Amino acid sequence: MFREEALAKTESGKFGIVPGDPGKSEMIRRINLKNPEERMPYKHDPLSKEEIDILTKWVKQGAQWGEHWAYVPVKDVPVPQATTFFGLINKTKDWAKNPIDNFVQQKLDEQDLKPSAQADKKTLLRRVSLDIIGMPAPEKLATKYLQDNRETAYAELVDSLLAMPNYGEKWTSMWLDLARYADTKGYERDDSRNIWKYRDWLIRAFNEDKPYNLFLTEQIAGDLLPGATDNDYIATAFHRNTMTNDEGGTENEEFRTAAVLDRVNTTWQAAMGTTFACVQCHAHPYDPFKHEDYYKFMAFFNDTRDEDTFSDYPLLRHYDDTLQQQVNNVVKWVQQNVSPQKAAEVNTFLKTWQPAYNSLTCDSFTNSELSDTKWLALRNNALCRLKNVDLESRDQLMFRYKADTSGGVWQIHIDNPAGPLLATIQLPQAKGWTITESKIAGFNGRHDLYFTYTNKNLSKPTTNGALFDWFYFTQEFPGKDKVGYADIKNQYLKLVSTNVPTTPVMMDNPSSMHRASYVFERGNWLTKGEMVQPDVPKSLNPFPAKAPRNRLGLAMWLTSNQNPLTARTMVNRVWEQIFGTGLAETQEDLGSQGIAPTHPELLDWLSYRFMTDDNWSVKKLIRKVVLSATYQQDSRVTKELLEKDPNNKYYSRGVRVRLSAEQVRDQALCISGLISHKMYGPGVFPYQPEGIWLSPYNGAKWRQSTGEDQYRRAVYTYWKRSAAYPSMLTFDGVSREICTARRIRTNTPLQALTALNDSVYVDIARHLAARMQNQGGGNVSKQIATGYALATNHEIDERRTKVLMNLYNQAFNKFKNDPVKTCDMNGNTGYPTEAATAALTVIANAILNLDEVVMKN
Repeated sequence: MFREEALAKTESGKFGIVPGDPGKSEMIRRINLKNPEERMPYKHDPLSKEEIDILTKWVKQGAQWGEHWAYVPVKDVPVPQATTFFGLINKTKDWAKNPIDNFVQQKLDEQDLKPSAQADKKTLLRRVSLDIIGMPAPEKLATKYLQDNRETAYAELVDSLLAMPNYGEKWTSMWLDLARYADTKGYERDDSRNIWKYRDWLIRAFNEDKPYNLFLTEQIAGDLLPGATDNDYIATAFHRNTMTNDEGGTENEEFRTAAVLDRVNTTWQAAMGTTFACVQCHAHPYDPFKHEDYYKFMAFFNDTRDEDTFSDYPLLRHYDDTLQQQVNNVVKWVQQNVSPQKAAEVNTFLKTWQPAYNSLTCDSFTNSELSDTKWLALRNNALCRLKNVDLESRDQLMFRYKADTSGGVWQIHIDNPAGPLLATIQLPQAKGWTITESKIAGFNGRHDLYFTYTNKNLSKPTTNGALFDWFYFTQEFPGKDKVGYADIKNQYLKLVSTNVPTTPVMMDNPSSMHRASYVFERGNWLTKGEMVQPDVPKSLNPFPAKAPRNRLGLAMWLTSNQNPLTARTMVNRVWEQIFGTGLAETQEDLGSQGIAPTHPELLDWLSYRFMTDDNWSVKKLIRKVVLSATYQQDSRVTKELLEKDPNNKYYSRGVRVRLSAEQVRDQALCISGLISHKMYGPGVFPYQPEGIWLSPYNGAKWRQSTGEDQYRRAVYTYWKRSAAYPSMLTFDGVSREICTARRIRTNTPLQALTALNDSVYVDIARHLAARMQNQGGGNVSKQIATGYALATNHEIDERRTKVLMNLYNQAFNKFKNDPVKTCDMNGNTGYPTEAATAALTVIANAILNLDEVVMKN
């Protein structure tokens, strides 16, 4: 119930609530009635006298509606000061290292708790390395820190870790779940999608500490920024990670609409930590969002060029340095000889093939069809329609087609099948996709175009004569009367047809192709109600006065310091990555149905500093958190702490959580010495058993990478939505079909079975065993101690040494009498008699599975 509705006149003509006057409020009269047919609540037990008195008093005091904490603008919060007793300062004040600790200390005092002692240097080294770069610190950096006894040593370690390129890889892994990033398109066919440049953009953005407000802006509206660069376009692939349905027979408009709805939901989940999706069907029952708010917000995304095409248009075309120089030459020539506006049009088309009409928007088919619902297919004596085409000042048609048979004649008629001819085009044979151009007659305004096609060489009525991909209605290449025109135009046409790598990006329709937006009644895309214009919910901060009503204006609203959700959401997410749980646990829902923050003042203090003092710097935010005494506490738990703070929500001790799927893999590769530091590029294919991929239609197979590529960080692993990398799914990785704001950590036997038996981890154990032999010498006990130290940063104790030695002896006794098993354990390396190596591999595998290795503590 919204306040304006509660105060409005009811169907009876009376007012349910009259602020300040219970006597005139129908609600108060009804809850006091004795007749059950009139009394409220209807068909339920009457309210108690106490409840009636509370409501009556509330109305008398003005019937004020409370505001939920998450929807109130972030304000500066005073830092709690140390408590005093008769003028004496509390001794625990010395514990605090920065203001975070003051807020935590306040809650600890309320619970009669004391903070834990600081963790030892080796524990802190491992903990902060995993949190900042997602893997152990390089040996040189680790040694430097452990040998440095200055007070500034830890802060210098943190700064060194933040400056490493591995930082960007770790935090990109977090963002990929939010961006629902995958190397495939999803749904049944789940074919490949070339979008890895977006993942690389993220890594670079995190490493350069791109301010978070700009980080969001470029992903939501990079294409709309003045003078947008290729990188700005690549950033918008954030919202091209939506799934595309390539299955034949599907309705493209249905799945285009599904992609737009997904962008709305993802924007709210990823950037504002709010479950906005339910407003698609009805007004939010708990939070202040109305049904029409959803579709006004959707209008920001509904006018984009993508239309569930097989090729994922629009695409940013990536030219190499030589070709890019040619593009620059063509654009510069047009700018100098014609106009900057024409130069921009030429550049846009060379880079994107836009704005073109996709052939899958054709309809009214006679002896023609959308082939596999992907391309227009014309047969002999074919007829179809392309609706509502803007022909104003257009005299040229460029199109992409292929034809297995020559002799085709394609005619384009205006407004009806027998209408005036716009063009008659001879279509020569073209076995592969070909781009060509043709003159068209001059017609002004908007028209429906009717295509006819005849070809005497087609003997069967069911044989396709030509397939069309897109149509670009434009003007003849400009500057015809200028010197060098012929050469420049030839360069232009050659570049247009050049096959280059691409990345799906966001682009808005030009005004001539504008798509209107409507409310979907009860969320049904087929039942359109009132037309709406782009807008944001009135319950949050106002839309910026001078901002454009497009995605760029939306990004300005989203990153305004007045937006109550954006900063809180990112701060809460960073906190969750470091402490295992956000200050508000339900980071996917900061609304009224989520769990309230344990430290709301701390969340607001950090959020305000994040926007103001830190200028949206994520690195500064992380640095502030990990330099706190709260973060540096020992994680050991006492009986008292377990009784008073079982879930550590008051932060009375250090964090203890299982590593993420990516960290489990990356850490193991580092411990074994296998890790590849190669960055960027297409996804790689580490070991995976046969039979995981069962790809319909295209028969795609997982082809294992060779060399160092199979040992690259988890962030580079090829991600297929319908068959994501199994060992990472076991450790709570997600399929990324939709935005996932929070992974729920589990603890299942499958995780131990994977880490003990998966060929990837057995291979890693072999290499760790070799490292243990090389660094530990010929003494087995020293080899075991070496492996334990490599894995945990700590020296092994006598109890663990005894357990692992017993395991080693058992394994050795089995292997020494079984050359075949020895050979298998050693990876068929040609040394089947080395039982000692095989036994040490068992120990290495066990070490990688120790609780203190797979946990951050």
